Amino acid sequence: MADRSLRGIRLGAQSLQSEEGVVFMERRATNYKCTACGHETTLMFAADADAPQTWECRSCGAEAVLQVDGASVTVEDGDEKAARTHWDMLLERRSRAELEELLEERLAYVRARRGAGDDPTREKIGA
Repeated sequence: MADRSLRGIRLGAQSLQSEEGVVFMERRATNYKCTACGHETTLMFAADADAPQTWECRSCGAEAVLQVDGASVTVEDGDEKAARTHWDMLLERRSRAELEELLEERLAYVRARRGAGDDPTREKIGA
């Protein structure tokens, strides 16, 4: 059994790939300064990438603003769309009356499957 073991390599600990022939993208350091506590954060981005105007401070979690030539960039408020909820998407496809009708149909189906139905002798639990 000892003659079958692999020698000279630790399985899973080292990669057999090399960095030979790999050309890394140019990078640049981008500085952000926290508006709440003044912490400075340096991040590396690709040289041709647009850095975001704000970043979350690593120390306190507040908003950090991009620094260009030692001065803060003015943050532009874009036309951000409000997050759409499931209810908003439903109202885009159907009217409220249609949704209430579908709800009643579905409740009737569920009650029929449970056997609850409209049995007046059955006791109701709760208030």
